[in-house]
Amino acid sequence: MKRLALLLPLLLALTSCNPPRSGKLVIACKNFTEQVILGELLAQEIEAQGEPIERRFYLAGSYIAHQALVAGRVDAYVEYSGTALSAVLKQPLQKDPAAALATIRRIYAQKYHVTVAAPLGFEDTFAMIVRGDDPRFTNITKLSQLPLLAPTLRLGTGYEFQSRPDGLPAVEQTYNLHFNDRPRVMDLGLLYRALAAHQVDIVSGNSTDGAIEAMRLRVLQDDRHAFPPYEAVPLVRTDSLQKHPALQRALEKLAGQVSAIEMRAMNQAVDGEHRDPADVVRQFRAAKHL
Repeated sequence: MKRLALLLPLLLALTSCNPPRSGKLVIACKNFTEQVILGELLAQEIEAQGEPIERRFYLAGSYIAHQALVAGRVDAYVEYSGTALSAVLKQPLQKDPAAALATIRRIYAQKYHVTVAAPLGFEDTFAMIVRGDDPRFTNITKLSQLPLLAPTLRLGTGYEFQSRPDGLPAVEQTYNLHFNDRPRVMDLGLLYRALAAHQVDIVSGNSTDGAIEAMRLRVLQDDRHAFPPYEAVPLVRTDSLQKHPALQRALEKLAGQVSAIEMRAMNQAVDGEHRDPADVVRQFRAAKHL
């Protein structure tokens, strides 16, 4: 028993330690294409500022990425403001982008000693999407123009969008939309095929989906903000910013540099053209003179 009592503090100390760090800045991302591109963008820009980087990509979701950041296993990753607000910080959703950003900046700084850097310039939110050559939408660019036409339109949605309160219920209530019959619910990968095949007339997607540019589709503007803001924002440990000036310089250079159209093009290059994310990011940075 005495031997166990002596060993117990040592065992507790060993099990509470974080995995060993190499001393390099560790950049993380979640496990989908856009996140890998954004992780690579942040990593390459820091490397361009003269700082060596360790990549820790494909983390399984926001919760894992958040825990790794707070525990010091990673130094930075890109999150989305609406996801940070509701899924990570458990706060009520806010429709105003500036208010949402201010809220997550305050809570991350006070509770986790994490800095929310300047947005990268785009948001990845829900989007209502139509065929670019559909003559019914020639003069319709906003969802607020849709109520009279909606009863003639067949809607296609994913399973999640149909049930989430910030998805289909939000857009129907905000714009008083009543589509033709019940929506056709299908896997996300089938939505754009169904739209191209004229099986549906309008679909719910994500605003930075690569298929939007590749298939010459159109996103109808959410002019009454039915969907919460999902601005792409780097989350960075504040102590890492203080220790690594190159990290701050990189974040300043990337602020506002990525548009939704550019993000769609990069997603399509990786998903549709099967290009390497690192090469896609290098080409993007060269075009932007970063």
